[in-house]
Amino acid sequence: MTRTEQDDTGTDRRLVLLVGLVVVSAAIAAVISIRDISAHGIPTFDDLATAAKLTFLVVVGATVSVRIRIRSTPHGISWTEVAVLAGLAFAPIPWVILCTGLGVGIARAIVRLAPLKLAFGVAKDMLLATAAGLVFLAMDWSWSDERPLSERIVPLIAAYLVVVVLDEALTLPVISLASRVSLSKLFSRHWDLRLASGIARLLVVGSIVLILQADKSLLLIIPPLVLSLHLAYSSRLRSRAERDAWQQLARATDALNDVDLNQVLRTAVHSAADLFNADQVEVTRHDGGRTIRGDSTTITFDGPTGEPPPSTGTTITTPLQGHDGVEIGLLHLWFPGPIQLSERERYTLRTFASALCTAIRNASAYAELTRVADEHAHAASHDVLTGLANRRHLLERGTEQLDRRHADGLAAVLLIDLNHFKEVNDTLGHPSGDRVLIVVADRLRAVAGPDDLVARLGGDEFAILISGLPAPAVATHRAERLLAALHEPIELDGMRISVEASGGIAVAPGTGGMPELLRRADVAMYQAKRAGLRLTSYAANRDTADVGRLTLSGDLSRAVAEREFTVDFQPIVDLCTGAVVAAEALARWQHPTHGTIDPLRFLDAVERSGLLPAFTGAVLDQSIVAADEWQAAGFDLTVAVNVSPRSLLDASFPEVVLDRLESHGLPPERLVLELTENLTLSQLEVVDRVLGQLRDAGVRLALDDFGTGYSSLSVLSRIPVHELKIDRTFVMAMETSAEAVAVIRSTVDLGRSLDLLVIAEGVESEPQRRALWELGCTAGQGHLFARPMTATRMLAALRRGADGRSGALAQPLHDEGSVIRLSPGRRTGLRQTDRLPHLPA
Repeated sequence: MTRTEQDDTGTDRRLVLLVGLVVVSAAIAAVISIRDISAHGIPTFDDLATAAKLTFLVVVGATVSVRIRIRSTPHGISWTEVAVLAGLAFAPIPWVILCTGLGVGIARAIVRLAPLKLAFGVAKDMLLATAAGLVFLAMDWSWSDERPLSERIVPLIAAYLVVVVLDEALTLPVISLASRVSLSKLFSRHWDLRLASGIARLLVVGSIVLILQADKSLLLIIPPLVLSLHLAYSSRLRSRAERDAWQQLARATDALNDVDLNQVLRTAVHSAADLFNADQVEVTRHDGGRTIRGDSTTITFDGPTGEPPPSTGTTITTPLQGHDGVEIGLLHLWFPGPIQLSERERYTLRTFASALCTAIRNASAYAELTRVADEHAHAASHDVLTGLANRRHLLERGTEQLDRRHADGLAAVLLIDLNHFKEVNDTLGHPSGDRVLIVVADRLRAVAGPDDLVARLGGDEFAILISGLPAPAVATHRAERLLAALHEPIELDGMRISVEASGGIAVAPGTGGMPELLRRADVAMYQAKRAGLRLTSYAANRDTADVGRLTLSGDLSRAVAEREFTVDFQPIVDLCTGAVVAAEALARWQHPTHGTIDPLRFLDAVERSGLLPAFTGAVLDQSIVAADEWQAAGFDLTVAVNVSPRSLLDASFPEVVLDRLESHGLPPERLVLELTENLTLSQLEVVDRVLGQLRDAGVRLALDDFGTGYSSLSVLSRIPVHELKIDRTFVMAMETSAEAVAVIRSTVDLGRSLDLLVIAEGVESEPQRRALWELGCTAGQGHLFARPMTATRMLAALRRGADGRSGALAQPLHDEGSVIRLSPGRRTGLRQTDRLPHLPA
């Protein structure tokens, strides 16, 4: 037996016991009344006529009752006490008691009440008549007394008060046990109307007594009077009930306006139990298969749909659907007995179900929006592959940590770079490389402290923000422990791969914030790599990444904000004709104190400072504006801008470039992005996507310093470039080194076979120019033609030209129209279209 069934059994026992006690008490009163009547002899015709009138009055008073429903149990509020007190004014007490029982029995039998209710109703009203009669006897009241009403008002009021109190004392506990509604709640319900009704009934009783004292034959006008008052009271009670019902519905629907779905469902159960006086309420959702059940105070079940509902009583089911007609669940109301909802209750139920449907949808939508927002926030601050924090999250967390370092101890950053990681990608493929990165991430995360933050900055570079350090010296010990976690070989497809790493550790500086801390760790890591060490701590006296402290983040931030970064341009010339075909943009820092600073002295610091996007944007803007001005002057030149490999790790970089081109109206094919041959360039899929987007949009790509790396061909096969630039070291050595000439020749042949433009850097003499042209190189740049200059000076040089030829910076190698005899080396591999007598200026 469940706890609910046990509670129901206990309630039924107490109810039967209480009703039995009332019935036995009424039976005793009836027996005493019969004996008293018998003691006075056989009743006369007048006695019987009076009894008939009294019985009729009681029937009328018991019949015109106000019907209310508490849970599934209907209850009536009748006017029986009015008839009882009126009867005591003109009939003996024993007759009143017996006629009350007879009249109430007739009235209750007409409406076909259940036996238990019928017995309680008859017995209760007989006890009320008995109590009122005893009060009259105690206060020397006689039914045949001819004293005026003014002298009999006190006994009448006393008897009425006893009847009202006893009626409440007997009725409310029985209703509470039958409906399982608290006694205090029943007592407080409509107390003001009950008080007003009680006063009105007392006035009616006094009026009836006054009428009967004048003429007992006027008894027949009492029922219409009672009926009129009953109708007025019933109307008032119905109006109050409807007003309270609408207010309760408004409160219930307002309570559903919550963004927490669990709270919405729990509130719905409690509110519906109160609103409809239901014994149990259940809400079932189709989406997710969840069911929640309870009453007005507790939740008895919350789990997957399928739990059996209460097996007894009456169930009313309403679909949860909105104005679109889509059903999202069901609302069940359980009542312990048969029930028929009124029209107003049915409308209230539909309104509540619609409001609940809307609340569930709103809460579900809010939960989904919150989930998506959390996912986006997580994705924006975490690395997709490893699940570690990314650079953005590291900077934000580090800034917060540095702001409260005096309270939480010192902070430090360990920067880790895996050695020879590219060999894993080239040998085993990128999926294997990704698995290595995941293992490294898991090991670092397992060894890091609970308050430390492990991040992946990109490629094979990791950073750990170490928090709560009591002293700077502890940072090195923590860093050693983190690096030691990578010593154990990694099992990969049956192979044991050893992971070597270099690390740099730096303790939080006094100024510069998190960007400066990360820069110092980067400096220390590169020092460890160059020295072949596993770990190096940052030392200011060994910081060669900056000159004269010009790389401090304060100077860099100011330089970007105040546009101290400028761009010079070095022309790229057709080696045969001397005509300018393009220009390379070279960034300069016009420092207010130290003058012009070469990019080799600040580019590394810019990349590590977090200001690279702003710096790149400034260079792009100035380069595109210059190309636009040259084009407006009649010189259709392309402009080449060097791009840091770190910029290619930013998926939004193509959008930045294309937006600037569009804003200045420069065609994409007039811009060349020069890429440094870098080992990490070919191993990152995001770089492939970035370069693919740029090339598809029409931007030209060039591979700078070609031939200086050992993976030149593998990089070239991966990157969709349009141009190759031969490094100046080969040009400078070509007069004395056969190997340098071989490299240049092979590069030119490779470019010709791939239909790429080949440009030689560092051309400083005419012999170099002629030798390069004879090897097949068609373009070059260097001091032979011009040193880097501002955009304005370059425009002036283009207009001035060479020997009156506008747009040229050197004399042509051959006169126009002359026949050129090419050397066998240059003639090899040339297409027919390449055998031209000259190139136009």
